[in-house]
Amino acid sequence: MTPGSNVPLSAARVAVEVSAPVRLDVSGLLIAANGKVRSDDDFVFYNQPSGPGVTHRSGGGASPDAITVDTAAVPADIEKIVVTASPDAAGATFAGTEPTATVRDADTGAVIATFTPPQLSTETALVVVEIYRRAGAWKARAVGQGYANGLAGIATDFGVSVDEEPAAAAAPQAPQAPQAPPQAPPAPVMAPPPPAPSMAPQPPAPPAPAAPPAPPGSGKINLDKGRVSLQKNQTVSLVKGGKPLLASVRMGLGWEPAYRGKDIDLDASVIAYGPQRNHIESCYFGRLTILGGAIQHSGDNLTGEGAGDDEAITVHLGGLPPEVTGLVFTVNSFSGQKFNQVAKAYCRLMDATTGEELVRFDLTGAEPRTGVMMAKFIRQFSGEWEMTALGEFVDSRTVKGMVKPGAKAL
Repeated sequence: MTPGSNVPLSAARVAVEVSAPVRLDVSGLLIAANGKVRSDDDFVFYNQPSGPGVTHRSGGGASPDAITVDTAAVPADIEKIVVTASPDAAGATFAGTEPTATVRDADTGAVIATFTPPQLSTETALVVVEIYRRAGAWKARAVGQGYANGLAGIATDFGVSVDEEPAAAAAPQAPQAPQAPPQAPPAPVMAPPPPAPSMAPQPPAPPAPAAPPAPPGSGKINLDKGRVSLQKNQTVSLVKGGKPLLASVRMGLGWEPAYRGKDIDLDASVIAYGPQRNHIESCYFGRLTILGGAIQHSGDNLTGEGAGDDEAITVHLGGLPPEVTGLVFTVNSFSGQKFNQVAKAYCRLMDATTGEELVRFDLTGAEPRTGVMMAKFIRQFSGEWEMTALGEFVDSRTVKGMVKPGAKAL
């Protein structure tokens, strides 16, 4: 299998083994429609080896660890089981290691599919494959997404409560019952079990209070407090009320000629990429609909004259094919005029149904070049999308010349 590809499952019970030249810890997460676990009981790993329809099997170092999925026993509100792997040794990465996932019939041992994620380096944890439900049938999808913050980073993204030592995030902390009195940290563990974060099972918690707005230049925020104004390189998670935004959104792009300048013909486009930053399709004035209608362009504006958005691109986030993991929104000057001849260039994300403005990015510091990457969307493996303001200038008059710079920006 290759990243993003999928195969139908020919057996009701499947085992996913992950092998490598070094010992790996393999885990499974049961994910509901909101892209999260329902509770910490849905995290299956060496310290919690069974969940509803999913079990962990330790290889003991002599054979690979595995996650077994009995699809007939998986609860109806679970949409997929995410299988992860991380090196056993503390602080180890996947550099120089080629882990291989083998999906087998759990009863006969027959191989259904294999997958070796490419180009791994400093990742300390990996989403390897997904076993997912689609139209009543079960399939396996190759993923191969690396994380730099270990198994705890994956677990947190999918909604698991992670208890860690405050002084050293990589060191495990013993599980503690909710509301228990403070306890001294356990003595360092010098032998197995392997150093992975301990997950304390507990009832589902209500959504956490929204974080206060981020100051300029800071990291990710969400939509819980209403409209977000981004600066260059800031990121917003397209999550509202604890749920990923998967409805239709509209990216409006606007510009005006510089003071006393001539009319300027700029072209807004969006480029769709796969998990290996591979170009899938581009949507622009010459191709107004792509990906089966999941992305639609409003049409070409030849002057930039008038208030409001000059061109708009509508994206149905929930309708994007699973192989689309990144989108880059660009603007180009087909006529060759430079962006220092443009005033008030911006992009803004809106709810396509209500017209509510969700996110805005005003371009500043224009350069004498003919193309700009305004923003990017990246699909997270928890199911949500993140939008990052870019404002990176390129010498290109057409979207074709933006494909390679866009891939590098993802």
